[in-house]
Amino acid sequence: MRETFLPYALPFIGEEEITEVVDTLRSGWLSSGPKVKRFEQDFAAYTGAAHAVAVSSCTAALHIALTAIGIKPGDEVIVPAITFCATANVVVHLGARPVIVDVDEHCQISPAEVARAINSRTKAIVPVHFAGQACDLNEILSLGLAHGIPVIEDAAHAAGSEYEGKKIGSHGKAVAFSFYATKNMTTGEGGMLTTQDGDLAARMRQLSLHGMSRNAWNRYSAAGSWFYEVLEPGYKDNMTDIQAAIGIHQLRRLDSFILRRRQIAARYRESFSGIPGIHLPVELPNRNHTYHIFPVRIDSERIGLDRGQFISQLQQLNIGTSVHFIPLYRHSYYQKTFNYLPSQFPIAERLFEGMLSLPLYPKMTDEDVSDVIRAVQTQLCGVARQLCA
Repeated sequence: MRETFLPYALPFIGEEEITEVVDTLRSGWLSSGPKVKRFEQDFAAYTGAAHAVAVSSCTAALHIALTAIGIKPGDEVIVPAITFCATANVVVHLGARPVIVDVDEHCQISPAEVARAINSRTKAIVPVHFAGQACDLNEILSLGLAHGIPVIEDAAHAAGSEYEGKKIGSHGKAVAFSFYATKNMTTGEGGMLTTQDGDLAARMRQLSLHGMSRNAWNRYSAAGSWFYEVLEPGYKDNMTDIQAAIGIHQLRRLDSFILRRRQIAARYRESFSGIPGIHLPVELPNRNHTYHIFPVRIDSERIGLDRGQFISQLQQLNIGTSVHFIPLYRHSYYQKTFNYLPSQFPIAERLFEGMLSLPLYPKMTDEDVSDVIRAVQTQLCGVARQLCA
């Protein structure tokens, strides 16, 4: 057993990020300013998007994007059953109804279920690129195009992910990214919107800061003007230069982070592939997998432990885990408000039953990875040795 606890996830902050933050603190410009602009330009170039708008979180990004395309009370927005609650919460904030649909065998939103859910009230589709791998995006985009419904991608897990040779961020109407502390890259808190639509980018930027015609950089810099107008009642969702200072260098290291994530995932695959009591994530064609998380499913009947017991046993061996995610329809608010039942989502329900995520992040050492492997093998093979014979 490890002597110290291995957290489920940790950020990897280097000296470049620290130096850039110190430079920001000394500059006197802490809120949205030149480093936010630089980060936006770098992120747009990385993803292949024409425009990028830095915001305070992925939740804010989704809320702004849905507001900008005109979602209003009475509308319906299609979301997948397995995702973080923010994907649906922002729909509720706008007075619209989140229409939850089942996922496929890989926890990705099911295009067939999306097609069945579309009706005259459907005003947006929000697919989630689960675990760092793109969903069947062409099918979703085709459905949106055929019905005149915009697709707003939830790419909270997908910074650096690709689909058919193009980076996520360059496909749909708008794409929302997360830079939370556990994500592929981080700004502590923070998010980004990308789009190819210049008018939409301008509207989303306006909404992100009170609906004002000029932000602080336009008002207080040497070339700025004091005058501004409030063009609409926007939100306080801008990113700070302190956050952007971290993001600038995290973005430069993102590909190396992904390479390390893939190396760890490869070790997990090699170590667990011969054990029938555990189901491993599948790498789908025409896309890469950045392994934001490494979700596995255990066969409780086969190994003699349920998911809760398995997590508890790993914790006793000083290995942290998580679960991604408790399905939306299982949360009491969505059950009571929209009358969702687990029986409506048979695939999500079956996948969720044994799902947990193992530690996987670039800061892990080879010995950390070995400790996870030994702990998982101890539990799977110690309880049911015949599985590992």
